[in-house]
Amino acid sequence: MKKRLESIRNKLLPAGTFCLIVLLWWAISALGVVPGYMLPSPVDVVSAFVRDFTNLMFHAWVSVKEAVYGLLIGVLLAFGLACAMERFGMLEKAVLPLLVVTQTIPTIAIAPLLVLWMGFGMAPKITLVVVTTFFPVAVGLLDGFKSVDSDAVALLRSMKATWWQIFRHVKFPSALPFFFSGLRISASYAVVGAVISEWLGGFEGLGVYMTRVRKAYAFDKMFAVILLIVIVSLLLMKLVNVIRSLSMPWLKYRSEAAGEKRI
Repeated sequence: MKKRLESIRNKLLPAGTFCLIVLLWWAISALGVVPGYMLPSPVDVVSAFVRDFTNLMFHAWVSVKEAVYGLLIGVLLAFGLACAMERFGMLEKAVLPLLVVTQTIPTIAIAPLLVLWMGFGMAPKITLVVVTTFFPVAVGLLDGFKSVDSDAVALLRSMKATWWQIFRHVKFPSALPFFFSGLRISASYAVVGAVISEWLGGFEGLGVYMTRVRKAYAFDKMFAVILLIVIVSLLLMKLVNVIRSLSMPWLKYRSEAAGEKRI
């Protein structure tokens, strides 16, 4: 019973905070503190979302495809490189500083070059998502490999286990929590990366839609797009959490045991 009440409280607190923010937003709009054409009320935003729902879903589908394709490619590349850097120490020393340098380059500066080199199709958008999502997963996995229990590795080596056996039975399971932490960050970046790339060139997608409504000063539709981007990003993060729970069911039992111990 106590655990159920704690779960309800943990869900009500963020929901109450969100409602408070929306109420404050509505009050500012209703009192005219900020002009309506600059800050539309939540009612106007929801109305614009409903009116243009079909068009929004069409553009959202394009952006989601770009985000998912880029995220999958970025995760595969990050996994391969992280495993290679863990296996070969010299490769880590040579490549990791370059990966850090790539994160200092603003995404908005890379997008025009990708559009120039690859055209206005999906290729530059997917590439930008790959660049955006690659680093958190790669670094998370590498940190996870390094966090493995050295005594467990020494035990397996004393039993003449191969590198693959040590990796499969000790290092990879130990790195899974770090991997999913990086994947959650990358999932939140994926849609944003796709939208940013669409700002600078393209014919479809939420970024293109945002550019059009901004030029038309339709800020209610602009806020509706922002709302949709937030919803899509949260759904992707929720999907990552579901996959994490299915991949590591032992964490659920461990948290339940810890809760029973506290009681």
